[in-house]
Amino acid sequence: MRSFIGIDFNENLKKEIYRLQQKLRKFSIRGRWKHSDNFHLTLKFLNEITDSQKKQIDDIIGKICAETAPFNISIKNMGTFNGRTPDSIRVLWLGLAGELEKLNSLNKNTEEAMTKIGFPAEKKGFNPHITLGQDIIPAGDFAAMQKQFGEIDLGTVKVDKLFLFKSEQIENKRIYTAISEYKFKQ
Repeated sequence: MRSFIGIDFNENLKKEIYRLQQKLRKFSIRGRWKHSDNFHLTLKFLNEITDSQKKQIDDIIGKICAETAPFNISIKNMGTFNGRTPDSIRVLWLGLAGELEKLNSLNKNTEEAMTKIGFPAEKKGFNPHITLGQDIIPAGDFAAMQKQFGEIDLGTVKVDKLFLFKSEQIENKRIYTAISEYKFKQ
């Protein structure tokens, strides 16, 4: 089962992100846009896992979360990861602010724990973001579009649990389903 560990958002925030995404979509010629149910923050991509690995993950991430105090992040502004050509965007994303040192520490603990049980370490550094779309061809200059939207601030999110998600392709649509929940210490 293809899986990742991440932070999920409530329905109201997903609706806000979706509204913004739809406005941004009007400035593109084409792209692959994330479904609103799939807006999340990936902490660690695991790829394929077995049932026995899931049990290990549940135990380890459960312990990490039980020792982690809740913290707040804010969803602010947008950016891109460049595409293969100068006029394409590989990923259009929303950025984060707030207690990022706590988020980075949680990522480091998760990464180290998963490496110990055989999952490859992430080669790229942790760059927390919420993906809005991929393989986008903008209708014009992205910087000009960004200026038009001004500063984006979708508010503060309390992070008090993680999820293990499975990722499936169903009827040509990527579906993320939470299969385990790990609550932080209260």
